[in-house]
Amino acid sequence: MAAQVETDVAIIGAGPVGLFAVFECGMLRMKCVVIDALDAVGGQCSALYPEKPIYDIPAHPAIAGGELVAALEKQAEPFGATYLLGRRVEGLAKDGAAILLTTSAGDRVRCKAVIIAAGAGAFGPNRPPLDGLPGYEASGAVRYLVTRREDFRGKRVVIAGGGDSAVDWALSLKDIAAKVTVVHRRPKFRAAPESAAQLDAAAQRGEIELAIPYQLHGLQGDGSTLDSVVLATLKGEEMAVPADHLLAFFGLSMDLGPIAEWGLGLERSHIAVEPSTCATNIDGVHAIGDIATYPGKLKLILQGFSEAAMAAHAIHPRVFPGEALHFEYSTSKGVPAG
Repeated sequence: MAAQVETDVAIIGAGPVGLFAVFECGMLRMKCVVIDALDAVGGQCSALYPEKPIYDIPAHPAIAGGELVAALEKQAEPFGATYLLGRRVEGLAKDGAAILLTTSAGDRVRCKAVIIAAGAGAFGPNRPPLDGLPGYEASGAVRYLVTRREDFRGKRVVIAGGGDSAVDWALSLKDIAAKVTVVHRRPKFRAAPESAAQLDAAAQRGEIELAIPYQLHGLQGDGSTLDSVVLATLKGEEMAVPADHLLAFFGLSMDLGPIAEWGLGLERSHIAVEPSTCATNIDGVHAIGDIATYPGKLKLILQGFSEAAMAAHAIHPRVFPGEALHFEYSTSKGVPAG
């Protein structure tokens, strides 16, 4: 159902930097709505490497992408942000002194400021060209993300892909799924060498079945409930693998989409911003994280976190005009009530 929302700040993108922006805005008593094209928060961390370690997060010698996202969600939780997921922002227009955003789901979000934290743009899965795919997607039989391992307990799972996501989830699900079959067109995987070695060892122990060199060819079932996944070699040899779920990990397509039509100052598909405020050339619109660019910019999550704080402080006067903002450390002020 389409939402009609009025808020202080609309954050486009629910990746780590967007989630931290909820916290920074919340610390300044500004309410947020977060909009993301994916069905779950976390952006690339959740979609591409939920169980791969990240080594450059301060105070964490190593932390898995999924763990980082969970911690950021918990940190933002006290501020009660509204999350509009599974839709992308289509339009941005001035509405008097406010800004009006419209989404692909028909939502209308009226806000005082916008923070674009969309990474490389809107993410969407690269879908395999299979007949009847939408019906199986709607039922959850075919998925492109894993949000709960327990969904696959006792299930027959076919995983397609040769990168980190495919290998990591095969290793993760082998202990709870009834059967895990990994489909790849060639023996060599693009995953981290240690992970690929673990996959090979698990296959030799009979914990995972490898279907090589095969590719996805078709889906068999009633259009909603999946019975089997049909595989084929380049020579046309086919086999049907009994399955309850197909997890297709062929990466995500990244596209600025409608953002490119908003009149923002773009530089090679990135948004140029003023470094100290992350302000764009449109009044009230800021950009942070990988999508933002300025001299000396580094594409690091930690730099995006800093930009979230700077943008929030720059936006505060728009939300509370005439109110002086006295900077205080969180150790002094604590976390304000949401």
